[in-house]
Amino acid sequence: MKSNLSFIDSELEQLKKNHLLRKLRYGTIRGATITIQGKNLLNLCSNDYLGIPTTRLKIMQMQSSSRLISGNHEIYKKLENKLARHKSQESSLIYPTGYMANLGVISTIAKKGDLILSDELNHASIIESCRLSGATISIYKHNNMEDLQQKLKRTSKNKFVITEGIFSMDGDFSKLKEISEITQKSNSIFILDDAHGDFIVGKDGRGTADYFGVQKKIDLYISSLSKGLGSFGGYVASYKKVIDLNINRSKSFIYTSALPSFLVEYSLKRFESNREVQRRKLQKNVELFLKRLGQIGYTIKSQTHVIPIIIGKEKTAMEFGNYLFKNGVYAQPIRYPTVPKNKSRLRISVTAWLTHQDIENALVVFEKAFQKFLK
Repeated sequence: MKSNLSFIDSELEQLKKNHLLRKLRYGTIRGATITIQGKNLLNLCSNDYLGIPTTRLKIMQMQSSSRLISGNHEIYKKLENKLARHKSQESSLIYPTGYMANLGVISTIAKKGDLILSDELNHASIIESCRLSGATISIYKHNNMEDLQQKLKRTSKNKFVITEGIFSMDGDFSKLKEISEITQKSNSIFILDDAHGDFIVGKDGRGTADYFGVQKKIDLYISSLSKGLGSFGGYVASYKKVIDLNINRSKSFIYTSALPSFLVEYSLKRFESNREVQRRKLQKNVELFLKRLGQIGYTIKSQTHVIPIIIGKEKTAMEFGNYLFKNGVYAQPIRYPTVPKNKSRLRISVTAWLTHQDIENALVVFEKAFQKFLK
């Protein structure tokens, strides 16, 4: 009997034809390596940037409920207080994931009649939350301040400017100093998604706003506990009234089960660990990786721990990634729709897990790949 879902076959076939079909790979991660089908590879895909040594988890009983019902364990408040101080804000609120934090917060505070200015390279979770808000959305050219200023001239009830601190696919910094000046002059609300900069850059890892000296000019922070801290979850930090509104109106906070409290405790332990040692190690690894890639001949624009190697065509990116895999390096090709068509890339995530010898070994493979695919 013919299935009513037969149309899916043609969609999958089209993805395969365009070299965009994705499949899950199952593996086990241990420190700087990942084991897939018995093959040990150097893992350059992890967002556990600081590589904080793992501590044993004490598994508590699951709350199995919304935080507003019976899932609000007291450990939440301890971490939320620390996260608020970490971002120099009045209050903070933990969400199950960073994606859900973006989805819930932006769609709660922005409404129909408002105007949202969003950088064209912002993460998918920001894009979706802007759509859910009902506000008018205006996409400004990536890090283009003239375009941002021009588009802010539109009349609206409230104006919001949203950007990432370090862009997740390009690894470049947002122009936070310039944006903060523009938002103040235009009386706009400044929202910063600092998922890839939080705990990594700035004094004591306070993030990209601290790095650029504009931490007091951010109205609302959205961030992650699963990247710099290497734990799980997301959070927002802002004025107390913003947090209070989200407790009452944010659907991705209200209508879902709470993040298990043992994961909150795990984040707390990692937050209180000696992160500075790991930050210094990460910085040395980034400097070595960037220097040696440049010597090989790669054109690298990033100066952060997120290093994209732009390949272009999706087919070539897949071949490049497979070559690395066969030679012991795990760096997944990133393709459309995560990045624009024909701008596929290998996204290298540098972590403090890596030793200098790990990096040198990987660079031998990258040099051979450069000669094979990009020379």
